[in-house]
Amino acid sequence: MPNVNSLAGLILFALQILAIAGAVFALVHAVRQPAEAFPAVDKLTKPVWLGILAVALIVLFFLGAIGMLGIVAVVAVCVYLVDVRPRVEEVQRPRW
Repeated sequence: MPNVNSLAGLILFALQILAIAGAVFALVHAVRQPAEAFPAVDKLTKPVWLGILAVALIVLFFLGAIGMLGIVAVVAVCVYLVDVRPRVEEVQRPRW
């Protein structure tokens, strides 16, 4: 846990909480999606994304967002939230 007695420590702690919250949101979103939606948009399968996001959450929780593994975990979560999530949701929208 970072030292929250300084401004830099407080900022790092806030970024840590934000990274963990993003990972939890991404993991919950992936769990709730049907497995067929992922290959339909030419993305990795649902079990693969669940594994990636679960490992990212564990890394962020135990090692933090600062450091090589933490940065890799944050990038994985961001890829899911920015690229995979919108495409999966787009497939599920009803076409009028």
